[in-house]
Amino acid sequence: MSKDIKIAITGVAGFIGSNLAERLLAENYHVIGIDNLSYGVKEQIPNGVEFYLSDIRSKDIHKILNGVDYLFHLAAKNCISDCQKDPLETVDINIYGTVNVFEAAKINKIKKIIYAESSALYEGTNKFPTPESEVYPKSFYSISKLSSMYFAEGYSRFHNLKFTALRYFCVYGPRQDYRRTIPPVFSSFIIKLLKGENPIIFGTGEKRRDFIFVDYVNDFHLMCLRDDRTTGKVFNLGSGYNYSINEIYSIISDLLNSKIEPIYMPDLPGEAQETLADISLAKSLGWFPKTSLIDGLKISIEYIKNELSKGLI
Repeated sequence: MSKDIKIAITGVAGFIGSNLAERLLAENYHVIGIDNLSYGVKEQIPNGVEFYLSDIRSKDIHKILNGVDYLFHLAAKNCISDCQKDPLETVDINIYGTVNVFEAAKINKIKKIIYAESSALYEGTNKFPTPESEVYPKSFYSISKLSSMYFAEGYSRFHNLKFTALRYFCVYGPRQDYRRTIPPVFSSFIIKLLKGENPIIFGTGEKRRDFIFVDYVNDFHLMCLRDDRTTGKVFNLGSGYNYSINEIYSIISDLLNSKIEPIYMPDLPGEAQETLADISLAKSLGWFPKTSLIDGLKISIEYIKNELSKGLI
């Protein structure tokens, strides 16, 4: 019975974490959620989650993970511009916090850890689509995520912990985090246009990004729990297609019948000019994202409209 299986999620109040919790509850798992609510929103945590208000840097994590079977470690300081401004806190959260979580997993004999690396590890590559072997971090954020990879290898080597590493590309969908200092383009554009305001595009708008709908990321999360072929590997989770920010703006404007023009601001430091996932390895296990960009955007728009009507945005 899946109800007897305990699964913990760090960063449960965030975008991916809250969507994952909802999916796991629907699959009848016992879900334990951990978040300090510095980035996540408590109202996003689905009913049914056994929630703990705690920081991944705290020793309380060691007690909270007692009896947990599987762990999704998603909590991080993940806004690239914020990480560039404060590398000390980036190291504290993304490296020390992650090692603290791995140590707690070791102590509690957790069967497997599925943890978030990042497609930002490919910032310096010129190979597109980009396979998992092409690691060229540039920003402080991506350097901190590279450290997670090395510590996972160390805990696997010296303590026999089992890991699966996931490199998310630009995940979008309901609950996407619009509260970040630099919000993701989808939620930012949709909210601004619905409010009749001019969205901001940083740079020329010609940066290209690979976008993946959150439901298909969760499909792979479940594979990580159930398919031993995922153990000890790292996987790109993207769509295998990319679009420029200008193209995305045009699509969203058309869907909203908006004629509002964006405001172009100076480019942000540390960001890649292009992302495009080689998803061959994930596809080899039978996974494949099916929702089109347009369909995914329509779902995102309806969600944000509903949140605006409630006064939550």
